[in-house]
Amino acid sequence: MDKKNALRAGALAAGTTLMMLLMSSPASALTRDDGDDPGPGLSVIETLGLFVVAPIALYLVIHALVVIGDKTHKKKDPTSSNIAAKAEAKSEVKA
Repeated sequence: MDKKNALRAGALAAGTTLMMLLMSSPASALTRDDGDDPGPGLSVIETLGLFVVAPIALYLVIHALVVIGDKTHKKKDPTSSNIAAKAEAKSEVKA
């Protein structure tokens, strides 16, 4: 029964992928639509700055803010991490 379900899932995934590839025609991107005004393209430096440097810089800023916020929280928060718990427990059962 598991092979049958796997075969169905594979056929569904393959069919969906094929239909999406057929429905999206990249060749239509060569013809311009009415009112389309694309403007000048980006240079290599602009492309790298926009799609490589900017996301890395944004990640580093968010990471720094999270680390700074986490360290200030640890200084103020006296939790039970410094308490040693004893594992020995004695119980007396009276019948």
